[in-house]
Amino acid sequence: MNTKIPQISEAELEVMKILWEVGQATSSQIIDRLSETTEWKPKTIQTLISRLAAKGAIKAESTNSKAFLYLPLVGEEEFKALASKSFLQKVFDGSLNLMVASFIKEEKISKEEIQSLKKLLDEEG
Repeated sequence: MNTKIPQISEAELEVMKILWEVGQATSSQIIDRLSETTEWKPKTIQTLISRLAAKGAIKAESTNSKAFLYLPLVGEEEFKALASKSFLQKVFDGSLNLMVASFIKEEKISKEEIQSLKKLLDEEG
């Protein structure tokens, strides 16, 4: 996978989620899937696909037909790791403690999730 992960917008991320789920798809398949969950026009979705290809997040492979097959070049886990780190840095100045404290104070984290975090910290520590 890529060592440098391109910036991916929220809209482009919807295309990436489909490719991560299915592994590869034609633009028609991506358009069909996104038409079920968004109000986007096919031309808008095609633009998102083109942008991702230009950024190097996906690649287009020729097929025997006119259609291209699109494959992700950015892995889901590496993207999530970078996005999490970026979010943490932007919103909480890089402090994991501040983030967790904020979620706990705002009751956006359940008691079960707190117990799960405690268990995870015990295993890692």
